[in-house]
Amino acid sequence: MEYLKELYQQHIVLAWYLLVINFLTFFFYGVDKAKSAAKAWRISERTLLIMALVGGSIGAMTGIKLFRHKTQKNSFLAWLAIILILQITLVYFLITHYAI
Repeated sequence: MEYLKELYQQHIVLAWYLLVINFLTFFFYGVDKAKSAAKAWRISERTLLIMALVGGSIGAMTGIKLFRHKTQKNSFLAWLAIILILQITLVYFLITHYAI
C-alpha cells in the first residue's frame, strides 16, 4: 500500500511540474512575440527550445499557434519537432517498459 501512495505522490509532482513549465513556456513565447513587435530585446531561441526540452513542448506549440510566433523559422521548428519526437519516444518507452 505504501508503494501506491509513493507512486501517486510522484505523479502529482510530475503533473504540477509539467503544468508550471508549460505555462511558463507559453508565457515566454507571448513575451517574445510582444518584444518582437516592439523591436525590443528578445528571448533567445535557445532559451525557448530549452524550455520545450525540459517539458514545455505543449506550451511551446500552443504559443507558436496562438501568437503566430516563429512560424517562418524552419530551423527553429525542426528543432522543436526533434524535441517532440524525443519526448514522445521517451513516454512510449516508459509506458511500455515500466507501465507508469
